[in-house]
Amino acid sequence: MSGLLAGFSSCVVQKQQSEQKMLAIPQKYPGIADTTAIGKISFRSFFKDTMLMKLIDTAIVNNLDLKNAMQRIMIARANLLFQKGLRLPSLDGFVSASVDKYGKYTMTGVGNFDTNLSQNIDKDQKVTNPVQDYYFGLKSSWEIDLWGKLKARKTSAQAQLLATEKGRQWVITQLVAQVASYYYELLALDNRLEILNRNVNLQEKAVEIVQAQMEGGRANALAVQQFTAQLLHTRSLQYETLVEVTRLENEMNLLMGRLAETPIPRGWSILEQPVSGQITEGIPADLLINRPDIQQAEWQLAATKADVEVARKSFYPSLVLTPYFAFNAFKFPLLFNGSSIAYGLLGGLTQPIFNRYQLKTDFAVANAQQEIAYNEYKLSFLSAYKEVSTNLRNIEYYKKILELNNEEVETLTSAVSISNDLYLSAYASYLEVITAQKGVLEAELQRTEARKALLLSFLDLYRSLGGGWE
Repeated sequence: MSGLLAGFSSCVVQKQQSEQKMLAIPQKYPGIADTTAIGKISFRSFFKDTMLMKLIDTAIVNNLDLKNAMQRIMIARANLLFQKGLRLPSLDGFVSASVDKYGKYTMTGVGNFDTNLSQNIDKDQKVTNPVQDYYFGLKSSWEIDLWGKLKARKTSAQAQLLATEKGRQWVITQLVAQVASYYYELLALDNRLEILNRNVNLQEKAVEIVQAQMEGGRANALAVQQFTAQLLHTRSLQYETLVEVTRLENEMNLLMGRLAETPIPRGWSILEQPVSGQITEGIPADLLINRPDIQQAEWQLAATKADVEVARKSFYPSLVLTPYFAFNAFKFPLLFNGSSIAYGLLGGLTQPIFNRYQLKTDFAVANAQQEIAYNEYKLSFLSAYKEVSTNLRNIEYYKKILELNNEEVETLTSAVSISNDLYLSAYASYLEVITAQKGVLEAELQRTEARKALLLSFLDLYRSLGGGWE
């Protein structure tokens, strides 16, 4: 008993680490005062392209990562059910039969022989030789949760379940954003192909014109070669674009759980996709509510806190009650006789002594895991804040870039028309025409890229604010 008390007194020195500091959350994003976040809008309201929404619905139904996330929830639910069961008494049915032949010079052998000679027993109470033993009944075991250790385990399991559910929501958020991102990139490539096809047609006509001029003595072979080389380069860009289209379509099919080469339907063109409107990113505190990954990290932190409690309270004694009720007899015909009923109750108090180093190790590990979970929680918020801030700036800058690209395309388109007229009038060289055509092609492609980048910035802002899973 003195050893038990000494062990008990020593276990109380195990203390939890001090509480982590609360996150310092800014009141607003730099230079922004909006209070309503687009992250609270469902993706069915955020996206206007019905074809894109159909693709997202298909991905949500068939995506394998999302199915795995659902299975992780099922595992967490099973673990919670198990932890709940630990707080309840167990009940087991037990049936046994045995035969023992004791030696003549053993305590049990002598005792049985002496018993059979007693005048105080009847014939049914005489011990058989060999000795038989039959048992049919129920056994139970119940650990009394004196210190709340089992309750802390249940709390940890509940937090893990909620964390896995938030993890599934985050997978949906990422999946919606990824499908939409690939879709916008495909639309940009479609627009790129349209620009290239149009330029190929124009350049083929330019080659025909310069060949006719060479035959008439107004141009030389070098001009024909330069125009032809420009045409060949543009055609090679077409095939490079088709390679990228194939890659993105196959990536989308993988997200949707389908075989590669399955056609990806398109809806609105990239020029028809809305890129303007009021941006309402909300306040930074909204991230703690809207972002599933932050909530997942928060629940994981709660689970590790409960795990620390479990590890700390494992130093305390545990009380286990073991009752039983059975039919027990050494003659089978008498097993279910009313006089064969046996029952009992055993209570045991167990205090860890020689495995305290293991308990100390578990406690240290639990504290370290709690610290890791807190750092991951803090990192998830800082990452989310960084993503929102970056995307807000990107939208602001890409809008300006797109405006400048539009003006550039208009100016260069006019320059191509003028250079063609001047060339036909012998007031400009073929190099000036080629330069003008090359300039407008590059400007149109850059405008497409700027529009795609703006759409992707809007999309990533929506994702970084926690939108997409509802």
